Amino acid sequence: MSPEHLITWLYQSPLSTMIRDVLWIVPLVQSIHILAIAVIFGSAVVSDLRLAGVLATDEPLDAVVRRYYPWMRNALIVLLATGLIMTVGEPDRVLKNTTFWLKMALVVGVFSLTWLIRRPLLRRTADAHNALSPPLVKPAAWVSILLWSAVIFCGRWIAYTI
Repeated sequence: MSPEHLITWLYQSPLSTMIRDVLWIVPLVQSIHILAIAVIFGSAVVSDLRLAGVLATDEPLDAVVRRYYPWMRNALIVLLATGLIMTVGEPDRVLKNTTFWLKMALVVGVFSLTWLIRRPLLRRTADAHNALSPPLVKPAAWVSILLWSAVIFCGRWIAYTI
């Protein structure tokens, strides 16, 4: 089955039609999607700034990461669920959009980076706060903030590209 046939089939499906036709579904799902990105971005920025040594330096690194990581993980689940609903509702507009695919690549990349630099700190060991070498963590934290910002920009830009 070609991508065009898949998009056409999905667009004509009863679920896709319902998502488009029930007036409150799209605004509700978009609102939840935006709130979830706010939660994930806020959590990422606070913990990344701690990783970069800029914010909450009086708190142990592992404690800050453990506090915000569940919020990030759960917000990502909500983002994926609401994004899937929006994609099913308008597959022709989303799945043909290069900005959408760039956003998806950025989400995979930034969450992988987020997980990799936080994984040692999520372990419950006594020396978890010494597990990462600062020369690698600080630039990775700043890259993470930039990538999350790019995800937000791409998400907004999807509406303006074909």
